[in-house]
Amino acid sequence: MRYLPLTDADRRAMLAKIGVANVDALFADVPEDKRLNELVDLPRTKGELEVERLLGRLAGRNTPAGSVPFFVGAGAYKHHVPATVDHLIQRSEFLTSYTPYQPEIAQGTLQYLFEFQTQVAMLTGMEVANASMYDGSTAAAEAVLMAHRVTRRGRAVLAGNLHPHYRETIETVARLAEHEIVALPPTPGGRQDLAQHIDSTVSCVVVQTPDFYGHLHDLTALAETVHAAGALLIAVVTEVVSLGLVQPPGAMGADIVVGEGQSIGNGLMFGGPYVGLFATRSKLLRQMPGRLCGETVDKEGRRGFVLTLSTREQHIRREKATSNICTNSGLCVLAFTIHLTLLGEAGLRRLARINHGHAVALAKALGGVAGVEVLNDTFFNEFTLKVPGDAAQVIERLAGKGVLGGVPVSRLEPGKPELANLIVVAATEVNTDEDRAAYVKALREVL
Repeated sequence: MRYLPLTDADRRAMLAKIGVANVDALFADVPEDKRLNELVDLPRTKGELEVERLLGRLAGRNTPAGSVPFFVGAGAYKHHVPATVDHLIQRSEFLTSYTPYQPEIAQGTLQYLFEFQTQVAMLTGMEVANASMYDGSTAAAEAVLMAHRVTRRGRAVLAGNLHPHYRETIETVARLAEHEIVALPPTPGGRQDLAQHIDSTVSCVVVQTPDFYGHLHDLTALAETVHAAGALLIAVVTEVVSLGLVQPPGAMGADIVVGEGQSIGNGLMFGGPYVGLFATRSKLLRQMPGRLCGETVDKEGRRGFVLTLSTREQHIRREKATSNICTNSGLCVLAFTIHLTLLGEAGLRRLARINHGHAVALAKALGGVAGVEVLNDTFFNEFTLKVPGDAAQVIERLAGKGVLGGVPVSRLEPGKPELANLIVVAATEVNTDEDRAAYVKALREVL
């Protein structure tokens, strides 16, 4: 076959060279229950036209997010992205995810990365931000590794209401780095005493606000406790629009703020690519992973931009690198920067207020449905519903009535029956009064 040029003898020779018995041994780090034991149920061969038709029929079985009332969130949010954003990022000079390897030649690229860093630092209330993260979950894992380097400790505490995907990503990276992770159990009601888990062996505490269940947290007292133990506080934000309305983590004492920037400038896009945010204090700058673009002047006094720090393993010795992230999600960064520039501070605050107002109206309406309870005292644009029966089945029945009603917690936290009746619901500026009315009507019918 032209795409598989190696013979069986070639494969045997390569396996022998690296000292493994078979190809399956190369996937030892992938849990066995996540591997396929047989081919997927698809035709072995089809012509190009036949493939297009087959995939078109499969895609037609989906319900597109923009075609029905949509209240799904849990880390990826449907916001309006102005047409200007897509128009500009599709210019040929922008269509790359990379920072140039001779960076100072591309002043335009360095400038928008510099502007992005400035925006992220201002949003998070921090002093410095980078421009080189894959997404929010990997940024969180990088933050934990950074805390281990700074404190010279190898134990991290994860709040129970951290997004499950973020928790799992941190655990995966930590396992390979042989670090200890203490992941606390979820508390959908919102309250959790983290102080009792903090001692002199802990490098960092990772907490999310708004958390996975939508609760907002004042991190001030926790930050004082963490710092008294010589550890770092890592704050996670999965809904960056919230920073237009709530106090930023940096103002509450966080040492590192990480998050997902998808909500600004980037559509849902079938799950990616997205753009990770990473900001920290100036004193921790040298341990920050990724790239840092800086501003300077040339010999004639004109404003210019440089790649100030790039402590990745492509540039320095691997053991000295602070990160092995290669791609910087540059196009997603540009979309974020353009959209936030179009909004401005006043626009972002107005957008955040609209989001919150829509969520308050929806929570009030859904809370009035018999048998339904809203678990949140505080929230931004996302909250948790407790419903009678199995939440996953409720969501399926809602979808059958043309409403995408949220994410059943059991989808992200399987094997925990105490969470099986919970739904995480998000409302943004794209939801209308008619959407909310349709949700309430459909929920009454399916219950």
